[in-house]
Formats: sequence, C-alpha cells, structure tokens
Amino acid sequence: MDTLRAIALMVLGMALLALSDAFIKLSTLQAPSGQVMMAIGLGGCCVFLILARLKTLPLRRADALHPRVLLRNLFEMVGGLGMIIGLTYIPLSVMAAIMQTAPLAVTLGAALFLGESVGWRRWSAIGVGLVGMLMVIRPFGAEFTGWEIFAVVGVIGLAARDLVTRTLPAAIPSVAVSAWGMLSIAPVGLVLLLVSGRAPVFTLPALLPMAGAVMVTAGGYLAVTNAMRMAEVAAVSPFRYTRLIFTASLGMMIFGERPDGWTYAGAALILCAGLYTFVREHRLARAKDRDVNRGL
Repeated sequence: MDTLRAIALMVLGMALLALSDAFIKLSTLQAPSGQVMMAIGLGGCCVFLILARLKTLPLRRADALHPRVLLRNLFEMVGGLGMIIGLTYIPLSVMAAIMQTAPLAVTLGAALFLGESVGWRRWSAIGVGLVGMLMVIRPFGAEFTGWEIFAVVGVIGLAARDLVTRTLPAAIPSVAVSAWGMLSIAPVGLVLLLVSGRAPVFTLPALLPMAGAVMVTAGGYLAVTNAMRMAEVAAVSPFRYTRLIFTASLGMMIFGERPDGWTYAGAALILCAGLYTFVREHRLARAKDRDVNRGL
C-alpha cells in the first residue's frame, strides 16, 4: 500500500511541476522574464523557510556559507536562468523533451567528475539520449531558433546542481538547502530584468500565474520528497518521466502547441534511454549490495 501511495505522490509531484512550467510560461507572456525569475526565487525561498520553521530545522549561517552549498547555488543560478529563458521562448513540449535529458546528464557528470563507474551500456544510453535531444532541437534545421540552447544550458546547470547535492554534508537539512538555492536565483532575475530594459508588471493576469508557479513548485517538491521516503527508489523513480506527458499535454491544451514527428521520436528516444539507464543503475546497485552482504 505504501508503494502505491508513493507512486501516486510521485505522479502528483510531476503533474504539479509540469503545471509550474505552464504557469511560468503564462507569466512571461505578461511580465518580463527577470521579474518572473525574481518572484519564483523569493517566493520559493519564503515557502521553504516557513517549512523549515514548522519542522524546527536549524538554519545555520555556517551551513549557508559552506563551499559546496555556494557551488550548488551557482549551478542553481545557471540552471534557473537557462530554464526561465527556455520556457519564455520555446514551445512547452520541446522544453519538456529537453528537460528529460537531465538524468542522463547526471549520469554523465557522475562518471566524468565523481569517478563513478559507467559501463558501455549506460554510455550507449547516454548517446541515444543525446541523439534524441538533437532530434528535438534540430540545430541545423529551419525550426531552430537558437533559444533552445538556453534550455540545454538549463539542463546542464540543474544536472550539475544535483551532482553537487550528492556531496553535501548530511547534517545540512534539505529544506534549508532548497531555500538557499531558490534565494540565489532572485539576484539573477534582477540582473535579467535590468538588462531587458522592461518595466515590471504588477497586473493581476501577471501576478496570479507567478503565485501559482511558486505554490505548485513547492507542492511538487513536497510530493516528490515524501514519495522517495515512502518506498524504494526503484519503484518510484521511473514515474518521474510522467512529467514529459503532463508538460506536453499542457502545452497542447493551453498554448495550442502541436509537436511534430521529430519531437515525438526524439522524446521517445530520451525516455527509453533514461529508463534504461535507471534500470541498469538499480541492477548494479543491487548486485553490489549482494556482494557486500556475502562478504559479511
């Protein structure tokens, strides 16, 4: 029963995060991207600080200034900037497909920078995923706008953030790390707003989707966190890819997007490569655990 609840929570979390993408895109139709980024950063930080206070978790200044936390914040800034610009200028369905390469990017980064062993099967899956991404963005095709590069930069930044997160001291609460990460993107939003030369917009049609983005992002975070704690990772993590379905569906329903065959084919390759990589990593982890138990 706990496993079914965890799966339901994971699917709910992905639906909320997909809704967050839609809210952000709606916001950028009314207000400058920099303003939207600032609102999400400050609003998200407040939500996580409230959660930390409710859970009576410590928020130590020394933890906030830990070098790994600061490095994580830097990658959060890069990822957030890429994602907000990508959501502003490219179709939601294309954005969704590119975002699904993040787990593959994490596996690649773990092999290159953390010294984790990656066999030829997972290297092949990473290659297939990258081919799928190229099919989606088609850098040499007529449909390529150049803004897709920002989505790729966003994925790289968020993947690097997740890699650094793995190395954080266990004593630093996750909610506190999330609060500092959200806060870090607010100054980037301010710079983006100043560079754009556009004035902030405070109309109801602009502010409502911003508030919605903050709330559903926090809800998605909580749902995913609880799901990962309720059941085994192997049973829950594959359902992360439902976000692709939710986001693409919202793009079609709200923005009238109609993905072409190349986008569907590329997304399918990315999905298959990501699922295979996850299954392969899980099998290797189980085999390692068995070897350790036999040694004991």
